[in-house]
Formats: sequence, structure tokens, C-alpha cells
Amino acid sequence: MKKTFLIIGREYLSRVKKKSFLLVTFLVPLLFLGMWGGAIALSIQDTGTVSTIKVIDESSLILSKLEESPSLKFEAADLPADEEKDRLKESENQHLLIIPADILESEHMQLLSSQKASLFVQKAIEDQVADIIKETRLTQAGIDIRTLESMEPKVRITSLEITAAGEEQESNAGIAMGIGLFATFMIYLTLFIYGSQVMRGVIEEKNNRVVEVIISSVKPFQLMMGKILGIGLVGLTQFLLWIILSGALFTVGGIILADQMPDTFNAEQMSQMSSADPAQEEMQNNIIQDIQGSLAGVDFPYLIACFLFYFLGGYLLYSALFAAVGSAVDNETESQQFMLPITMPLIFTYIMAFSVLMKDPHGPIGFWLSMIPLTSPIAMMIRIPYGVPMWELALSMALLVGGFLLTTWVAARIYRVGILMYGKKASYKELIKWFSYKR
Repeated sequence: MKKTFLIIGREYLSRVKKKSFLLVTFLVPLLFLGMWGGAIALSIQDTGTVSTIKVIDESSLILSKLEESPSLKFEAADLPADEEKDRLKESENQHLLIIPADILESEHMQLLSSQKASLFVQKAIEDQVADIIKETRLTQAGIDIRTLESMEPKVRITSLEITAAGEEQESNAGIAMGIGLFATFMIYLTLFIYGSQVMRGVIEEKNNRVVEVIISSVKPFQLMMGKILGIGLVGLTQFLLWIILSGALFTVGGIILADQMPDTFNAEQMSQMSSADPAQEEMQNNIIQDIQGSLAGVDFPYLIACFLFYFLGGYLLYSALFAAVGSAVDNETESQQFMLPITMPLIFTYIMAFSVLMKDPHGPIGFWLSMIPLTSPIAMMIRIPYGVPMWELALSMALLVGGFLLTTWVAARIYRVGILMYGKKASYKELIKWFSYKR
């Protein structure tokens, strides 16, 4: 074990001291903060672009009811349609909306533009005209639209989960879905990144003939485990630093952004916006309360502990396979033929996460995918936020540990022979032969 710890220390320190490790560790949170802040700043600031819509309303029903916005301006056309079309050729960001006399029956208009009209402009006009047509039809039928709106039901569901102790606690499928997808994506991404690092490290040492010197002092199994555990610790270190730095930067960024909010979002105007539509305000308050109640019911320490276990278990299992592949080839190009069978379970489960597991996390497919060691790191992290019985979680963890031990044993038997093989293209037949060699 002493020699294994020396290899772990070498692999760990040689990577965390690299400039590339430090740059990635510190730049990733800054990039995320920059994207987050930039997206919010761009979304709330006024771009200053105003689209002018010249309107020819042959029905005399629509134009007077069209409402302007900061980005849309409606004007009655003062020239005939042909002359307005000619004027468009000499203008920028100008549009001509022609509303026929039979708009209530045809529900069809024409929008001519000096440049291609954006989907936002088209959608904004369509929505307004549709609302006006609806209101006009209801009025003609003798129906008061205000009375109709007041009768519109506003149904909402408060989702409650019955715990093992018989207690009711709020649950939100959206929160569970978001947590599950984030955890799944992180595991999926890191298994590829750090598993590939193990494979590249083995290939590099093999090509440099450094491994021949190392093997004279340690056993191949010790070398393989030292490399896997050392790089795994690098991944954990990077994760922890990302969490700490991201939390600090997002907190500071949120405070700065709140202080720099434009005047259009001050308290008085927000109050006016809310009072303008009490029903919408009530709905927003209900949604916020549901989210707060759901977040309060989330056991984050439990989720983080499960995430770390499945990250480590999945990493150790796949890294052993990546190490075996690295020992069998002389360069990364040759490794491609062995990579597909290894990565297929990961890719398949990641696809299933969006198509099947999100729809039915407690179904038979979700259960079996969370039990198979090659697929459980992703499948189980999708299911855990929805609530998984403890016996299923314990069985899945036990199978993952057993799968890691079995995979490591198989990989070590291939590794001990392949690490000293040069100049010979390996095949699946060769790998089976190496595995069956006696010590």
C-alpha cells in the first residue's frame, strides 16, 4: 500500500501543479459567472431597437386597439398600399401590416418588411390581433369578456409526498427534474473527462518507456490503482474548488447586480406592474411559495452524499476499463475500437434519462438501469430526487462496489500484460488471451 500511496501522490501532485489545472479550476467559475451576469444584463436592458409598424386597417376594428411596447410602435399608414410598399425599400426596420376587411372571418393578414421580420415581431402582432378578434367576437355575441375572464378556473396542484413516517411534505417534480438532470450531466461529463485522462496517462507512460522502470519496483495492479485513485482525487479537488469559488462569485455577483438594477425595475414600478394584474400576481406568488416549500423539503446533504458516492463509484469502474484500454494500445487512435463498447452504456443511459427515466422514474426500466453497475451512476442520480426506497439504494450501491471490484480484477489482468506490449495492434481476441494468462 505504501507504493500505491506514492503513485497516488505522484499522479495527484503532478496534475494539480500544472498551470492548465489552475487555469481551468479558476476560469470555469468566472466564465459561468460572466455568462450568467451577461445574460441577465442583456435581457433586462433596453436594446434601443424599435420596430415601426405601419398599419392599413381595412376593417377599422384592429388599429385603434393595438398597444405599443418599448420595441414595437404602431402608426396608421398615410399613403396607399402601393406607395407604402415603395417607401419600405428606402427604410430600415420598417414594416407594413395590411389587415383585410374580412379579418374576423379570414383571420389572415400580410406583413411586409424592409428586412426579414423577426419571430418576436410576428408573434407579438399575431397575439395582439388574436386577442382583439376574440374580444370583438364575444362582444358581438353579447358576452362580456370581463365576466368570462372572471369565470376562468385557475387550477393548481399542491404536490405532497407521504413519507415512511406517515408525514406529508411538499414535493415538486420540476425541482426534482432539475436536480436530477444537473447531477446526471455532471457525472456523465466527468466520467468521460477523467476516465480519458487515465487512458492518456497510461498511453503516455507506455510510449515513453517510463512504465518499464516503474514496473520494476511496483506491481502492475498497484500502478493501475495508484493512477486511477490519484486522478480521481484531482477530479474531487476540482469539484470542491468549483463549488466554493462558484458560490462565492455568484453571491458577490448577485449583490452587485441587484445594486446596479436599472430604474425600470424599481420597487414602485414593480408594484404597479403587480397591481395591474392581481390574478397573475397571485399565480406568481403561489409558484414562488411552491418552489420555496419544495426546496425546503430537499435533503441536500443526502443528495450530495449520493452524488459523491456514484461519482466515485462510476469513475473507479470506468477508469479501470479506460486503463485497460490504454495499456492495450500504443496511441489514442487505436483506442477508438475499444472505446465504443465501454461508453455505450453511459450514452444509452444518458439518452434514457431524457426519454424514459424522467417520465417514469419508478418504473421497471428505471429500476434495472439503476441496478446495473455500468448504468447506475447516471440512472440512480435521476431517480434519487424523486425518492428511492432505501433497500433499492443500498442494493444499487452494493452492486456498484461489486461491479467495480470485478471490473478492476478483469482490467488488471489485461493491464499487467498489455502495459509491456509494443508495436502490436491489439484485438478483442488478444485481450481475451491476455486475461486468461496465468501469473
